[in-house]
Amino acid sequence: MIAITHKFMLYPTREQEEKLLFILEQCRWLYNKLLSIINESKKTPPKRKIQSMLLKLKEERHELKEVNAKTLQMVVFMLYNNLKVLAELKKKGRKVGKLRYKKYGKFKSFILNQSGFKLIKTRNRLDRLYISKVGEVPIRIHRTVEGSIKQVIIKRYGSGAWYALICVEDAEVPKKEIERAIGIDLGIRSYLTDSEGRAIENPKFYEQELERLRREHRKLSRKKRHSKNWLKQLRRLCKVYERIERRRDDFLHKLSRFYVDNYDLIVVEALKVENMKKNHNLSSEISDASWSKFLRFLSYKAERAGKTVVKVSPRGTSEGLSWSDPLRDYTSACRILKRGLEKLGLGRPFEPAERRPLRHITTSSVIVGQVSSKKQEPPLAGSLQ
Repeated sequence: MIAITHKFMLYPTREQEEKLLFILEQCRWLYNKLLSIINESKKTPPKRKIQSMLLKLKEERHELKEVNAKTLQMVVFMLYNNLKVLAELKKKGRKVGKLRYKKYGKFKSFILNQSGFKLIKTRNRLDRLYISKVGEVPIRIHRTVEGSIKQVIIKRYGSGAWYALICVEDAEVPKKEIERAIGIDLGIRSYLTDSEGRAIENPKFYEQELERLRREHRKLSRKKRHSKNWLKQLRRLCKVYERIERRRDDFLHKLSRFYVDNYDLIVVEALKVENMKKNHNLSSEISDASWSKFLRFLSYKAERAGKTVVKVSPRGTSEGLSWSDPLRDYTSACRILKRGLEKLGLGRPFEPAERRPLRHITTSSVIVGQVSSKKQEPPLAGSLQ
């Protein structure tokens, strides 16, 4: 089975929002209570033992009875998942401390697993999502939800917006025969260059909004901390960050969709992005590029379409190539494709990269879906396709 998560915006009424905030606060209290029990224990107790304490805690705090039982169980799951992540980081030699308690307003989401939710279709602009203990909340379903809904995550963003993350399971699609293959080289100068000569412009969404972010940060610094005006300005600042994230995700979704729709085999580099961020001169640009997210989008879309994504070692793909060479990334993409074909043992003949100009694709062309999808001789460098 293939697990997919869809993100939809919620439009709760004021009364419903108060109920949602109440559930978040009870989940925060439970998380902190269970964490204190674990910290006071000499050895981390089994998850089952902690979960069995929920009935006793409900008697101690009657507000917990007004929260769905599955939601409370998932708080235990979230806590132990965080402990597991910390333990894995320690094994890798990272310096980490203990889990921190969640402050007021810092618990951002709760989970409804298997039950406590229902998606209700209407003929109006907004559909309805039934949430246990809250009611039917208006939701904008902008795409068809296919498969069986297994879980719903309700999340509140810093701007005050509410979203529902609907997790579904769909049947696996058999792998398709490989007829068209392509290699992709990710970079900073161009967001990516592929083995068919396309060079996709790096949108640099964070850099575009940098001046506005600085302005909003300055306004926030002038407000009295935790005052009403400070909170209002904080929401404005969060809206700018969320807008950057939405624009970046839109670009990455459309770019990954283009390659999955037009190719059966996509070969990429197995980049260690966290290690690359240690270069402080490029850390900001690498974070803005979100290569890991692009590769994740590419992988799950390919899995749903029966296509194949292969990761190869990035070592030596740019060997012998000068930084000033305009075809450096194109040659690397061709080498990446060759490695992918060899890894799969397809034994296909491969011609060396030709010294030919690239097709430069603008960010707007990706967003409006005007990227050329057929292999053809590229026009002169600098022209748009």
